[in-house]
Amino acid sequence: MTIKLIATDLDGTFLRNDRTFDVARFNRLLDQMEDQDVKMVVATGNKVEQTLHYFKETPTNRLTYISSNGAMVSDTTGILYKRPVSKEQIKKVLDWNTQTRAKMENLIVLSGIKAAYVSNHATPEMIQAVEQFYPKVIQVEKFLEIEDDILVMELLWPENADIKYFVQVLRKKFGEELHTTGSGFGSVSILAANTNKETGLEALSRIWGIKPEEMVAFGDNSNDLEMLRYVGHPFVMPNAAEFMKERISQQAKADNENDGVLETIEMLLADQSQD
Repeated sequence: MTIKLIATDLDGTFLRNDRTFDVARFNRLLDQMEDQDVKMVVATGNKVEQTLHYFKETPTNRLTYISSNGAMVSDTTGILYKRPVSKEQIKKVLDWNTQTRAKMENLIVLSGIKAAYVSNHATPEMIQAVEQFYPKVIQVEKFLEIEDDILVMELLWPENADIKYFVQVLRKKFGEELHTTGSGFGSVSILAANTNKETGLEALSRIWGIKPEEMVAFGDNSNDLEMLRYVGHPFVMPNAAEFMKERISQQAKADNENDGVLETIEMLLADQSQD
């Protein structure tokens, strides 16, 4: 098989549970990928600024980023593709949340290109929690007056909340108008319609002229499913939930704690070098 692009999710997939990875090993693989003309893509729900932090010891000009669950694609030259949520759609979600707030306490985070935004009513503890995932957090009086492209609306519930239930409720409410997915960290991500990691790969397919059957992808959670189903060579992590293994049969060579993505990439590149 011919591989021209490898994409990987981060949390629970490429990164260990302490959010580290074998930097030296990965950098050696990037050298091999460059020799074989294979593109490396990081596909994550994180903002690109947070993603860059993980790769501060890696030549970033060798990486392309599908960030905010597919709402933006970028590299060191700038933004290649973006798909923001409209103000009208933001208002609809805010109205829905206000009407149902009595039944479910949550925190709203609007993730934009410039920063992440939370309400002035957010407590210091809430902001501290959000800052773990967003490098720049700004409190605002009115969400609809933000001057930024909002890529993702995040609704964060307590850890014991039934996120799958909220995803189903929001999908029923907004149908095809918005894309709703669970993040796996007690939050629901709401994006523009037809926006996910697959659409980010589709954009790169158009830009680079790479076919889906020439792509490899790694993932562990429901927000990876569209991407995994799009590529010719999908790998689910052994540490993924059972429902993911039922949908994607091929597993990486090891789990995220044991560098399963790197292990599998080494195997794929070795096989390709012998063709």
